[in-house]
Amino acid sequence: GAIIGDIVGSPYEFDDYNIKTTDFPLFSDESEFTDDTIMTLAFAQGLMNGVKDPQKTYNEITKQMQKLGNEYPYMSYGCNFQNWLYSNNPTPYNSYGNGSAMRISAVAWFFNNLDDVEKFAEISALPTHNHPEGIKGAQAVASAIFLARNGKTKSEIKDYIIKKYAYDLSKTCDEIRITYHHVESCQETVPQAIIAFLEGGSFEEVIRLAVSLGGDSDTLTAIAGSIAEAYYPIPEAIKDRALEFLDDDLLE
Repeated sequence: GAIIGDIVGSPYEFDDYNIKTTDFPLFSDESEFTDDTIMTLAFAQGLMNGVKDPQKTYNEITKQMQKLGNEYPYMSYGCNFQNWLYSNNPTPYNSYGNGSAMRISAVAWFFNNLDDVEKFAEISALPTHNHPEGIKGAQAVASAIFLARNGKTKSEIKDYIIKKYAYDLSKTCDEIRITYHHVESCQETVPQAIIAFLEGGSFEEVIRLAVSLGGDSDTLTAIAGSIAEAYYPIPEAIKDRALEFLDDDLLE
């Protein structure tokens, strides 16, 4: 779900390329995977290597993000994250960027209770995004995915996110779209992505709504897609087309 969202949203990132409509081709010559896909996969590998041990998981996530980031150096990494990637002694830099939320999806499938999902979502954020908002964004998205895959209704998911994480989910996509622009913080990306999920009536509709909001389109849509995957079936044609963009190493 995150990978599809990343690829579909990639041509429309930044204010100059935003489109405020749901009427666009899902895939085009400009579509590509970005750092969102790379870090989603790196985090998933680190999570598995961590074998549910907190300290080992922290170390393995750090190791795998650096490893895959160095294998794919020409992605659109943020400046601070890029410095972290190439550091011999990587330390957290108090980020509240939306990167902690876009890479998080695997944790909601790796654990079978919400407490562990939220605990390891925090651990996943800490190597880079140790700001409270960075942690909160990761935990909120992971929680939404976990609740969705366990059969909770959208109302139940919405209520939990509002009560636990105090995000404002009261606006509609139509209301957001009017003034929304490119921003890379969790607090101005995660709520919008969740609202796109709540409003969309299918996986594809969630993806289209997320892109149509504008903003940091690849990341916002990766987040929305990661939640939608747990709630809706992904059409095989969309899944197969997205996977064609990945090379053999990423597929493996």
